[in-house]
Amino acid sequence: MKIKYYTYTGAVLLAIGVMASCKKSFLELTPQGEFLESNYYANPAQALTALVAAYDPLVTETGGLDGTYTDPLGPLNSASDDCFAGGGGSSDVPDWQAINNYTMTPAVGPQAGFWAINFQGVNRADVLLEKLPNVPGLSEDVLKRYTAEAHFLRAHYYFDLVRLFENVPLILNTLQISEVYQQPQAKPEEVYAQVEADLTAAIPDLPVTVAASENGRVTQGAAKALLGKVYLYEKKWALAASTLEEVNGTPGGTSTYGYKLLNNFGDIFSPTNKFNSESIFEIVHTGMQNYTWSNWNQFKSNVYVQMVGPRSFTGPIYYAGGYGFNPITPNLVAAMKGDPRYPYTIANIDSLTKATGTSYDESYQGTGYYIEKYAPKVKNIVTTGLTDLNWPNDYIEIRLADTYLMEAEALVQAGTNTGRAGDLLNAVRARVGLAAETPTLDNIYKERRLELATEGHRWFDLVRTGQAPAALAFKGFQAGKNEILPIPLTETLNGTQIKQNPGY
Repeated sequence: MKIKYYTYTGAVLLAIGVMASCKKSFLELTPQGEFLESNYYANPAQALTALVAAYDPLVTETGGLDGTYTDPLGPLNSASDDCFAGGGGSSDVPDWQAINNYTMTPAVGPQAGFWAINFQGVNRADVLLEKLPNVPGLSEDVLKRYTAEAHFLRAHYYFDLVRLFENVPLILNTLQISEVYQQPQAKPEEVYAQVEADLTAAIPDLPVTVAASENGRVTQGAAKALLGKVYLYEKKWALAASTLEEVNGTPGGTSTYGYKLLNNFGDIFSPTNKFNSESIFEIVHTGMQNYTWSNWNQFKSNVYVQMVGPRSFTGPIYYAGGYGFNPITPNLVAAMKGDPRYPYTIANIDSLTKATGTSYDESYQGTGYYIEKYAPKVKNIVTTGLTDLNWPNDYIEIRLADTYLMEAEALVQAGTNTGRAGDLLNAVRARVGLAAETPTLDNIYKERRLELATEGHRWFDLVRTGQAPAALAFKGFQAGKNEILPIPLTETLNGTQIKQNPGY
């Protein structure tokens, strides 16, 4: 292992500046520089800043600890049958190209970014959990809430790690430098057990709702939703269903947590409609930072928006250009033809340019179809900093339609209450004016693809349901190998205990 992935015991990195839309939020603090751990956690204000630092890896999408571009949507969409890698050519962002073509090696692929940013989050949560009980002046209620948030965050980071790599070290305390190289990989079931334990510990002390000024902080509903998702991955169907039912409430209605499907599907993704009633866990991005390319590793905007726009688009009222990544596959285009969600999911740039006299440059692997949900639209341009690097679009990582369909799947798998499973499935369909369908696994899987397309869930769904070898054969997916990523090469060198994943 690289020492820098684990040795944040000496300093907490606190250069944070994140906002929720244009209003000041919990995640926007004045940058504090770096503080030695021995001099930090001296008062409640410093504890809060350290908590923000533990959230920060969720939103840091430019520059993992190894300097790579770490936004998760790019490689996850590239790996799926929804998108190609795209970009300016076959060597543009090589990590995305490698996972798109399943030519990953321990040295080439997105794994270094995933590994680095998630273990950074684990370490910050570990430090927080160790230090919080001894912070002078921290009230009991605040201590409970901060501790619960740290448990949630550690669970979140480890859930991503175990899904992506399967075989990872399980580190629950800060380490001395001499200990770093001696950390073995845990069994996947041990990691899942810890994720469950952290979420179970977090739930009672998390708030049911948060004020607008705290948007982006985790709530009880978000923790339950993530726990239900974890149970689903473990095939604990009854637990998944019962946990997600607490989040979902009556299908089509308003849950006890205030969640409700939006009437207009397209409104879900608008940066002017952040933290809407369908949002359960939302990753905050800001368009208010005055940043340029010299601020690499500091961006808290949504750079992925710029990445997926059509290249060199010319037109005053549509798209503000882009880099042409993640063009939509013909497979997804065909699947969504005639679906009411199509125009909010897929942008047919070929047809648009022909109809309006505008133009664009087709990207590598281009199909004429691009991502609409996160498109760089002229109407969303902000006036601060460089436009390319200051898009304000949030990423809703867990939303209500997702949890509806997860619960429906768990109910069908468990063979119980298929009536409720149908109600959940068809509430999602009714929202966009589609007729009811029988709640079979095939229908639920199909609905997940159409509802959640390009939102980063498809590759995980294909892998966990065993559909990946067939669905991704056209990209070179190899069964028994590509269900997980290679361990980054640098993590297996210099006498570490880390063993490479099979096939790599």
